[in-house]
Amino acid sequence: MVVRADSDVYYDPYDVELNADPHPMFARLRETEPLYYNPTHDFFALSRYADVDAALVDHDTFSSARGAVLEIIKSGMDIPPGTLIFEDPPIHNIHRKLLSRIFTPRKVAALEPKIREFTARCLDPLIGTGRFDFVKDLGALMPMRVIGMLLGIPEADQQHVVDHGDSTLRTERGGKMTENPNGAIATGEVFAEYIDWRAEHPSDDIMTELLTAEFADDTGVIRRLRRDELLLYLQVIATAGSETITRLLGWAGKVLAEHPDQRRDLVANRALLPAAIEELLRYEPPAPHVSRSVTRDVTYHGRTVPAGSAMMLLVAAANRDPRRFGADADRFDIRREPHQHLAFGVGTHFCLGNALARLEGRIALDEILDRFPQWDVDLSEAELSPTSTVRGWESMPAVLP
Repeated sequence: MVVRADSDVYYDPYDVELNADPHPMFARLRETEPLYYNPTHDFFALSRYADVDAALVDHDTFSSARGAVLEIIKSGMDIPPGTLIFEDPPIHNIHRKLLSRIFTPRKVAALEPKIREFTARCLDPLIGTGRFDFVKDLGALMPMRVIGMLLGIPEADQQHVVDHGDSTLRTERGGKMTENPNGAIATGEVFAEYIDWRAEHPSDDIMTELLTAEFADDTGVIRRLRRDELLLYLQVIATAGSETITRLLGWAGKVLAEHPDQRRDLVANRALLPAAIEELLRYEPPAPHVSRSVTRDVTYHGRTVPAGSAMMLLVAAANRDPRRFGADADRFDIRREPHQHLAFGVGTHFCLGNALARLEGRIALDEILDRFPQWDVDLSEAELSPTSTVRGWESMPAVLP
């Protein structure tokens, strides 16, 4: 398929100006090019909810084994073993089962007091200052503290650990992860000394649990994780566990400032907070797209996608599909009738940390509204995050009355 010269349908994930607000383009894609092909970067894209949902579930046809990021797939680079998000079953199921022991509902719920404590430590010094940055003052700090606590990383070292993972996500504006001098995939070597320490000094944390966990690998051998596998496991947990919440809180600041009536409702009725978090995730998902490699010829909307193609699944477009969410799908509404969205994925790669992310988001908003029930945002000073995979804010400054 060739994009017509007179067509206004063109999606480029590396276009900085377009990605500042991609939703009008996503709407055109859904209605006029539900199977889209970009000849510049040689990828296909699906944008309707039913198509994206089905593709995420069908891991036999839409494989993660070559990566889940467009530029990594296109590069043909070797994927290090143990990179959980870049695996297919059966090995993915084995590795996922190991981590599922850590994110049980009981273990996640038990974190609430510490999450509130971390949040209060970030917010209390700002009371009376007239300012508050949703990202720099909270979103970049609290999730890091929570993940650091779970991993057993001392607070003094947590920023260094998070910066290591972030360095591979950050790109030049409009750039690609594969152009990153730090590499496209963090190796996890930053955790090496902590692994050595925990091997000699076990504790009640994720690192100790993963060090000692035994499992049957894909050959049937009962073993523990190799060092290289464990390093990558810890890197995936640290990066995914902080990045999503950081971006979610930036969007919360902006979207709720733009909808002060709904913010007032949340101040008055905290029972609405879980629904508000779901609507924020639907409305502005931190990960607006994921990519897969196509293993066989597959047909959508009368066109064939050849085996070997790269397919981008536009989660942010699917999350506003009126076929799924109604005619007002482009409207933010914390009282929206609940329907499953795709911000956490679906199927075998459904986000293991979704319950923790939801808990952190709910607690953060609860504590923010206690202290700062009103705010405006200064978009002239706000800064979009320079990544090709995550859409959100490096800074979202609020002006307080």
